[in-house]
Amino acid sequence: MPPISEFTGRLLPIRPIAHDMSDTESALKAPKTTFKIIDALKEHNGATVTELSNRFDRPTSTVHDYLQTLESEEYLVKEDGVYRVGARFLELGEQVRNRKKVFSISRPEIDSLAAETGEHSNLLIEEHGRGVFLYKARGEKAVQLDTHAGMRVPLQTTALGKAIMAFRPREEVEAILDAHGMPEITDNTITDRDALFDELAEIRENEVALDDEERVSGMRCVAAPITDENNRAIAALSVSGLKSRMLGDTFTEEIPEMVSKSANLVEVNLTYS
Repeated sequence: MPPISEFTGRLLPIRPIAHDMSDTESALKAPKTTFKIIDALKEHNGATVTELSNRFDRPTSTVHDYLQTLESEEYLVKEDGVYRVGARFLELGEQVRNRKKVFSISRPEIDSLAAETGEHSNLLIEEHGRGVFLYKARGEKAVQLDTHAGMRVPLQTTALGKAIMAFRPREEVEAILDAHGMPEITDNTITDRDALFDELAEIRENEVALDDEERVSGMRCVAAPITDENNRAIAALSVSGLKSRMLGDTFTEEIPEMVSKSANLVEVNLTYS
């Protein structure tokens, strides 16, 4: 029934509800633009207002407003006209990492593997279809690499990522590949879907994944999945080193045995912690 005016007692006309999509779209675009700016600053290690304006084809005044807001909230710092990501993100990242039980339980094992092998040891999780490095320890012989906590990589390019995918349902892996593709990072990167699923079947059988220069030329990696009570991979740990040092039995037997034992120990501690 149409509403009645409290002043005249007459029926009032019903007016259609206006849906202002422009306001809704604007509200959604604002946070997306904010995160795009942050990603660009991270990718290029900082940028000026003009550089960001040109990159996103937005007015300098608009970009400046975004940057000023982020700076005032202490998420960015400004040095000589160049904006960079601030240390406040470190606080957020540490909080995220510390609340993950797999990190706190795996950390001693990662440190131990790095010390024992002298190489890099890593912990990787899957998030939004990508591999995310959660922790890295560096042994005394380890070379300098680009990996760091928070770094995201395509899952199929690493032994760690393949170890996780091998212990996930096929339809889930298919969805990840549909969303992110199979980018070629080196000449050895797996870019064929059938070849990948063949290798994932071998990894399920052996419970160890190998990476032979598939993300970084000259580097090899051995990884083992960390699974839950349903045999679903929640993470993976690894040892990676120069191909010239990871040869023969070291690559195919010694390191695989070490990472498998460490992964198994983490799984047990996760279950009973």
